[in-house]
Amino acid sequence: MSEERALTGKVALVAGATRGAGRAMAVELGRAGATVYATGRTTRDRVSEVGRTTETIEQTAELITAAGGEGIAVPTDHLDRGQVRTLVERIDRDHGQLDILVNDIWGGEHLLEHIDQPKKAWESDLDQGLRMLELGVKSHIITSHAALPLLVRRPGGLVVEVTDGTADSNAQYRENFFYDLTKYAPIRMAFGLAEELKDVGCTAVSLTPGFLRSEQMLDAFGITEENWREGVRIVRSFCISESPVYVGRAVAALASDPDVARWNGQSLSSGQLAQVYGFTDTDGTRPDAWRYIKEVEGPGLDKDDTGYR
Repeated sequence: MSEERALTGKVALVAGATRGAGRAMAVELGRAGATVYATGRTTRDRVSEVGRTTETIEQTAELITAAGGEGIAVPTDHLDRGQVRTLVERIDRDHGQLDILVNDIWGGEHLLEHIDQPKKAWESDLDQGLRMLELGVKSHIITSHAALPLLVRRPGGLVVEVTDGTADSNAQYRENFFYDLTKYAPIRMAFGLAEELKDVGCTAVSLTPGFLRSEQMLDAFGITEENWREGVRIVRSFCISESPVYVGRAVAALASDPDVARWNGQSLSSGQLAQVYGFTDTDGTRPDAWRYIKEVEGPGLDKDDTGYR
């Protein structure tokens, strides 16, 4: 079997696959031959609190199928235990297996008040803060609790907890009490699940993209994927940004690796895995955003991406 179709016969659930990294991961798993259940709250008939109508899970499923896999869109609110149970029961009924679980559920960008006006924990809006934790933490727990009994039926299963930042970068405070908790929790969840899954021959890791050029980010900068380098005029570190495809290829590489257990419990990044597995971003480069952020942006130096791609 070719490397491109290494996941033929595998079944994946990408929870939170409407857009951005989730969509790219679902598509790249499909490109490698997997059947992929793509879930989210935004459909052609309904829009989530994110408020974007431009991306839907039906589009994601179509892209998966066009890439060579089988894409199945299932509208799911991952905070609704009944909906998540019904989703897993459907996967079990249709295939009797689940080989890859990607927890990429988020959709809380509209709650990021700390970007412009950092506030102390006691000054922050409590409802917004708790909603952030629901979207980025509770949803992951509910999904894993429902899906893992199916995944552990067969050895070799993989759980990927997606977050923003590595364990190293998240060792620094993320400027907002609730956001800090939300983005570190998946790293710790992957670590804990790794301890429990290793006894049944399965693996859990956390994974982060670098500076992600998601649809929302491109819109915010007023640019497109074709002219993305113009974003450097707004934020210098945009030079090290990466397309969602990059982290999608990272997930596909992990899922296709027969020795994926070597990563069990670790905090990984797209740039780090590109150096190991040899994949590139769409432009043929290998951006290493977290190294750039640590070595260049952190000290406040004005430097381009030379040596970091």
